[in-house]
Amino acid sequence: MTGQLGTDPVTALQVVVATVGICLTLLVLVRLSGARSLATMSGTDVACVIALGAMVGRTTLLADPTLATGAIALVVLFGLQRLLARLERRPAWGRLLTRRPVVLVVDGEVRAEGLRRARMSDDDLRQRLRLAGAARRDEVRLAVLERTGQVSMVRGAAPEPWLLADLATE
Repeated sequence: MTGQLGTDPVTALQVVVATVGICLTLLVLVRLSGARSLATMSGTDVACVIALGAMVGRTTLLADPTLATGAIALVVLFGLQRLLARLERRPAWGRLLTRRPVVLVVDGEVRAEGLRRARMSDDDLRQRLRLAGAARRDEVRLAVLERTGQVSMVRGAAPEPWLLADLATE
């Protein structure tokens, strides 16, 4: 056993495996919960994120952290984030790692299937449209739940096809 500043190779490997495992588990859970979970957070959401951070931290550091195990976990997390960002740029991996944008409103008509897929209620949609500056539903040409969890809104003229290329055809 080494001192508080160092770690042995077996422990270092355990930290790498634990960090990759907990990070991938977290990504799967975020993916399953939908893009809406990445948008604005309520008080209970913030409490859950704080608890989640504590659990992830203790898991990646094997619950008995040293400076070395903490540094290893940070390096692995940053490396994994870079790797996943590169993979997201490839079409097959991008579809697996990120959700597609979800169409919520077309020409003032709310898409029930879009709301269901986005796990949003009518109240959620109304709030997001108001925040985007909509005064009337019929002025909304297109509303989309984006990959980031934000709702984008187009008014006026029909958007050009290039702007719609990443939307699922429905």
